[in-house]
Amino acid sequence: MKTTTQREGGSLAGPTIKIALLGAGLALAIAAALPLVGAHAWGWLAALAATTALLFYIYLTPRHIAAKYLVPGTIFLLAFQVVPVLYTASTAFTNYGDGHRGSKAEAIVAVQGASVKQVPGSMEYDLAVATREGAIVFLLVDKTGATFVGDGDGLHPAQFTVAGGKVVEADGYTLLSLGEANLRNDDILAFSVPTGEGAVRASGLTRAYNGQATQFYDGGCDCVTDRGTGKQWKADNDAGGFVAADGERLPQGWKVSVGFSNFTRVLTDSRISGHFLQTLLWNFAFAIGSVLVTFGLGLGCAIALNADRLRGRSVYRVLLVLPYAMPGFAMLLVWRDLFNQQFGLINRLFGLDVDWFGQPATARLAVILVQLWMGYPYMFLVATGALQAIPKEMTEAATIDGASMWQRFKQVTLPLLLVALTPLLIASFAFNFNNFNAIYLTTEGGPFPPDDSSVGATDLLITYTYRLAFGGSGAQFGFAAAISVYIFAIVALVSVIGFRRSRKQEEVYS
Repeated sequence: MKTTTQREGGSLAGPTIKIALLGAGLALAIAAALPLVGAHAWGWLAALAATTALLFYIYLTPRHIAAKYLVPGTIFLLAFQVVPVLYTASTAFTNYGDGHRGSKAEAIVAVQGASVKQVPGSMEYDLAVATREGAIVFLLVDKTGATFVGDGDGLHPAQFTVAGGKVVEADGYTLLSLGEANLRNDDILAFSVPTGEGAVRASGLTRAYNGQATQFYDGGCDCVTDRGTGKQWKADNDAGGFVAADGERLPQGWKVSVGFSNFTRVLTDSRISGHFLQTLLWNFAFAIGSVLVTFGLGLGCAIALNADRLRGRSVYRVLLVLPYAMPGFAMLLVWRDLFNQQFGLINRLFGLDVDWFGQPATARLAVILVQLWMGYPYMFLVATGALQAIPKEMTEAATIDGASMWQRFKQVTLPLLLVALTPLLIASFAFNFNNFNAIYLTTEGGPFPPDDSSVGATDLLITYTYRLAFGGSGAQFGFAAAISVYIFAIVALVSVIGFRRSRKQEEVYS
């Protein structure tokens, strides 16, 4: 009886778990579908629906056993690898960035909102600033006591709790205190609520006005006209912006496709191509140098501790892998202070006065030394494992044949090690080629030339791309995405060549 009960319980557990997991998957799909519907992303919504239907079909039928194991991994591969790569590549063909983030209609609203001025007779409001789903909204009270909510879509009547002429409670909104609003002062002053030919703008943090736009869009000429001067900025639909006859551009533009211009700009723009090629050469030197020095030191330590007669090998091995057990970002900050010219331990210990991060050569040497300290424990671990996998009979046979220690290492040990470790060395090269933390947390890409702060002597392509995408001079996401595609292509090409050579080594020594 007990056995039968256990079997019945076991037979129920499987379907119960399956139903629970499918229910959780359906709930997750619904949660993901709601923002897609709001954004009118029908293509992504169709893909989500098809994926959900596929999962239910596979797991609710007894067939397709192999697919039950392969589909989850494939979906995660597509979601976290393929889709980001495709999105980055598609962004590279656009002008997406500051001033070109939305549609043309959104740009027109932004142009008119930015030109709003308070004129005699403008309606005034008591203002309370709030947020809804992270976005700023205005909660307004006019002279008659009527209440409104103002967002990016316009001004709408609403019901709030008002005391002393100000909104003190609003369901569904998070009211900001004056201190909290002050922290977002720039965003609040830049925010506008469209109202036909005008917009509601903040005048400080407690007052707002419904002003008149001095610039308006005329669909007949597809241009923006200034009411006061009559100056016009015609729409350049190829570049995604409004341009006047004298070449002046309005800062508000829209996202458009620019073809291969971002890719060609990297190679043809003299202000970019020189930096790109120099950074690319240093990027290769940094990645290759990091792999060589860490592999050299790690292999040397592994060979030294592989001797059977050495006592206390376990203690030595634990000590050697300690750098690998420490948080990388924290150690990079520590090394940055160690190389400090005034109070750094390195200068004090050796009686030096070297400005390590002030000169290109010393800064590059410093980051390579930091990589040596942080990377050799990994190489030591993998080399130790590979050495122990080499049959001792092979080295003993070479010794009997009269080979010296160096000859045994060069002709037997090293080739067999490379067969096992070449894929790991390729992976290490790819990692160091995009090792953002190693540069940004130590030198931040510097030192920089006095007349150009866009690229520094230790910048990798990834840090250069980050500065382009999020730099203070304005984000250029499309251009940064194009450089990211170049980085992907370079690493992929090097990896393919490396794996082909590794396969040839396996054929020779198999």
